[in-house]
Amino acid sequence: MQSFRTELENPVVEKDIIALAEKIHEFNGGKLDEEKFRSLRLARGIYGQRQPGVQMIRIKLPYGKVTSQQLRRICEVSEEYSTGRLHITTRQDIQIHYVDINRTPELWAQLERDAITIREACGNTVRNVTASETAGIDINEPFDVSPYAHALFQYFLRNPISQEMGRKFKVSFSASDADSGLSYMHDLGFIAKIENGVRGFKVMLGGGLGSQPRHADEMYSFLPADQIIPLMEGVVRVFDRYGERKSRAKARMKFLLKDVGLDGFKKLLEEEQLAIPFKTYEIDADSYPKVSIPEVEVPEVIIEDPNNFELWKSTNIVPQKQKGYVAIGIKVLLGDFYIDKARQLADLVEKYAAGEFRMTLRQNILIPYVKESLLPFFYQELKKLGFVEIGYNSAVDITACPGTDTCNLGIASSTGIAEKLEQVIKAEYPHYIDNPDVVIKISGCMNACGQHNMANIGFQGMSIRTKDKLVAPALQVLLGGGNLGNGNGRYADKVIKIPSKRGPQALRLILDDFDKNGEGQAFVDYYEEKGQMYFYDFLKPLSNVDDLTSSDFIDWGNTEKYKQAIGVGECAGVVIDLIATLLFDSQEKLETAKLNLDEEKWAASIYHSYSSMVNTAKALLTSEKTKVNTHISIIKDFDRLFVATGKFKLEEGFEKTVLQLKENAPTEAFAKSYLKDAEAFLNGVEAYRQLELTTA
Repeated sequence: MQSFRTELENPVVEKDIIALAEKIHEFNGGKLDEEKFRSLRLARGIYGQRQPGVQMIRIKLPYGKVTSQQLRRICEVSEEYSTGRLHITTRQDIQIHYVDINRTPELWAQLERDAITIREACGNTVRNVTASETAGIDINEPFDVSPYAHALFQYFLRNPISQEMGRKFKVSFSASDADSGLSYMHDLGFIAKIENGVRGFKVMLGGGLGSQPRHADEMYSFLPADQIIPLMEGVVRVFDRYGERKSRAKARMKFLLKDVGLDGFKKLLEEEQLAIPFKTYEIDADSYPKVSIPEVEVPEVIIEDPNNFELWKSTNIVPQKQKGYVAIGIKVLLGDFYIDKARQLADLVEKYAAGEFRMTLRQNILIPYVKESLLPFFYQELKKLGFVEIGYNSAVDITACPGTDTCNLGIASSTGIAEKLEQVIKAEYPHYIDNPDVVIKISGCMNACGQHNMANIGFQGMSIRTKDKLVAPALQVLLGGGNLGNGNGRYADKVIKIPSKRGPQALRLILDDFDKNGEGQAFVDYYEEKGQMYFYDFLKPLSNVDDLTSSDFIDWGNTEKYKQAIGVGECAGVVIDLIATLLFDSQEKLETAKLNLDEEKWAASIYHSYSSMVNTAKALLTSEKTKVNTHISIIKDFDRLFVATGKFKLEEGFEKTVLQLKENAPTEAFAKSYLKDAEAFLNGVEAYRQLELTTA
């Protein structure tokens, strides 16, 4: 194992990084099961690529905020450990690629020097908390949601209740009723509101994209801000216990909500209230870091292209509620930019603005707190860096996931077709360059990382087969999705599947008809009026595969013939462990519970004891080849198959023993007694298992 020193001030972080290094060493030495190791590294932001032997690292940036110094640190890490390319995701993270896994602990340590984490950026965890990029400057916001998003991020980072859920959990904050945080497609979405002078949020629950998108339910029209963290803790506890674990396709919150209904979910939530350590959790918004803007002289600038400057201002400048300031939107093609330009950008913003950026949901960069008097200077400097592309958040600003470039699940190219469609709009439909109404998004597969099924015009990577059984790259065309505001949205309809190389022509036909028949309507309304079959009829000729040419078998951005190659996805897949590994995990959880007791973290200790007991029961049920789809089914089946049959003696029964955590407040006395119960249960199961093995 390569030695490195962290020298970090935070002992919790240092311990985390050293533990990762030890697990990598164990895995390389054949002492750690591959599936178990995958689960561990995913929860540390380390994701397998399509290319063997290298990893993608996802850097977690809560609500997309990154300072100039943090951006410089990310550049240093990318230069040392990656390729120098930075990729902005649709969840406001930054990803770097082609990293040697053996160097990830030292990479992580370098990031943490500037308070940047990769912890829980992937895996079955609470993913990056996203928010409106205009939070704090939005002219329509009732208050800045940034402190609340940050507090929620901090509360759930390393929180034991959210480390081993059935699937990932996504949260968003919207600054205003415009709902630019897209609450309706999140597991939990919060929209800022004020009622009777009290800050709070409209709460949306159970939304999601993927192959079966679901619109979130309105859980509360208004919830005071001091209740959002206790609420989310309860929601996560219910999801952890009742959510599907075996079938990845059904393991998201939206499926649990579909099964039990909103009222049923609220009933389960009520049962968890005693176990939640806080009934209210005050978030001190006033202590959130204040913006500091240096006083600088306005450099004299002569604009050599005044027409382009005015056009840039019309499409890339975002109004700001602070008088005398605006924000600058940088349109980043496909979310990719490079460290040489990023470093210069960091220096520029630190010297002449507030020294901070917001990575956006549409894979762009927003620079807040730019003095209006400095706009000519910023235009000149950004132009030198190639950052004055017009059309920020317009139709020409196309969102796309990495697709087959690096992702294991990619079926067809998303970046290649995105570049081509942008060229078509610029060359043939220039009036859409400053049109923010039409939103185009592309995903390389059904998992919708490019959010294609909530776009006005969406494309999903697929494949298509000819009569001769030849396979060509294809696109599913989806139409009519959109954000309607205040927690309301519409998912796009699947209209037709066409060969990928006909994607540009499909876009032309759609935009031509919209220009001719849209009659000034928003695209969502135009689609609603015309209906799905209207578009199917005029796109149908493009679906014919009888006249494909050789170029149709070469995907966008490629030179070789298309070959469908789908790997095993790592989007928080459920891990099926060996029995011995499960019991070892249970012991580790008890050790953590003991450590939490020493630290006087009663709630954390209780949850680790709970996890140990459920995990231990899962081990015996696995040996009996019993389904272990949910925590609650594990609890009930253990009683049914082992306690009720007399195979395993447990006086109070397993369900009553393990679910004590719902009946008791998280006190020191209960944490200690519950830990003893968990230890006794593990010892009993290990003895049972040993006897079973010796008599087999």
